[in-house]
Amino acid sequence: MKIVNIVFTAILLLFMLSCSSPKKESMKEETGKAPYQLMTLDPGHFHAGLIQKTHLKDLDDIAYVFAPEGPDVQDHLNRINGYNERADNPTHWVEEVYIGPDFFEKMIQDKPGNIMLVAGNNAKKTQYIKKAIEEGINVLSDKPMSINAVDFEMLKEAFELAKQNNVMLYDIMTERFEVTIMIQRMLSQMPDLFGDLEQGTIDKPAITKESVHHFFKYVSGSPLKRPAWFFDVTQQGEGLVDVMVHLLDMIQWECYPEQIIDYKNDIKVLEAKSWSTELTPSMFERVTHLEEYPDYLSKDIIRDSVLNVFSNGEINYTLKGTHAKTSVIWNYEAPEGAKDTHYSIMRGTKANLIIKQGKEEGYQATLYVERVGDVSNESFLASLNQAIDKLQSTHPGISLEQDGETIKINIPDKYKVGHEAHFNQVARKYLNYLKEGKMPDWEVPNMLAKYYTSTKAYAMSRK
Repeated sequence: MKIVNIVFTAILLLFMLSCSSPKKESMKEETGKAPYQLMTLDPGHFHAGLIQKTHLKDLDDIAYVFAPEGPDVQDHLNRINGYNERADNPTHWVEEVYIGPDFFEKMIQDKPGNIMLVAGNNAKKTQYIKKAIEEGINVLSDKPMSINAVDFEMLKEAFELAKQNNVMLYDIMTERFEVTIMIQRMLSQMPDLFGDLEQGTIDKPAITKESVHHFFKYVSGSPLKRPAWFFDVTQQGEGLVDVMVHLLDMIQWECYPEQIIDYKNDIKVLEAKSWSTELTPSMFERVTHLEEYPDYLSKDIIRDSVLNVFSNGEINYTLKGTHAKTSVIWNYEAPEGAKDTHYSIMRGTKANLIIKQGKEEGYQATLYVERVGDVSNESFLASLNQAIDKLQSTHPGISLEQDGETIKINIPDKYKVGHEAHFNQVARKYLNYLKEGKMPDWEVPNMLAKYYTSTKAYAMSRK
């Protein structure tokens, strides 16, 4: 009966949208179906909704959802409906929904679309990815695509199958579109200013990336409700294999841009550790809206019903001989006025490039350049001004602000589109790859490289 009700709701939504959006529907009649159709599988993470926050050219407005019964899918549909009903630049998605225990088999059987979007519970994600690719379906996946060594081996097979079946597997790396990271990368490729990337040591890495996240936060203006399984590391994955993937990707992308990384020869994991964040029952209830812990979390409950979540981790490793360090920390809630934050430093022989996002920066990501070594201040400033002049072609309006030895790069607000907008940018990049019929040669080996690093570090932390 519930499945019938859901299908009826979807039909009713289709009717309502067809009545309220005559212009959009007439465009459909004139142009026909868009070349790509989205199939969202078990959307347990809000990232699935953010892909659809704004209209995407070449992606059909009719989107398909296949999911098990439960609150996750309803939260997803509510989020999409909110995008459709907003006053400013509303979307026109029509969600055709199938709910049932055989949701994955039903998607494979019906195959109403040609892109599977998967963003949710990670326990079976790699299996879903591999099977979809076996069936000739393109896959756009939220991170992580693998959370342990067994999944990594399966992921390798999936990439081989994707090549054989002429489909594309791609993960959602939003941080490549964050403007301070983009400018940091550009400046690091200017040897007159930056020099060469230091080799570093385990105690003083050449590049460090640190990320602080929060269990309770706001998404699209509303408090985020997280599913209970998000706090089970056997389903979500530990911090070492989850958010850490973003940091590993940025290090590869910035230090060795558009270069192929061979994980077997170019990466050596030196140290890895993990630790927990403790949540009280009231904290858990506020984030999940559940009054009790599910049974599968009982293994992680310690004194006074406190939940131990192994969401934090640190990796020290070398990439092509360069020492790098990544760390992820999860707190319950951000301080007043704060949000998820990022810290990064790239050490060059002539200058350091530093991103801070602390209280002094108003919790806004801010890029600094710091002179190092025996470079004269006059020569340093001349090189920096030349670098800023070069950046005007891609980022007009960028400027400098000096405060002692450290110089701040002022980036106009128009480039700071925000984390949620980056999902649309990633999706457009992926759709362009599909239209062109190929990805850059370095994308697949470098995806494998970062998942090798994260799963290898996780295995090492267990010891």
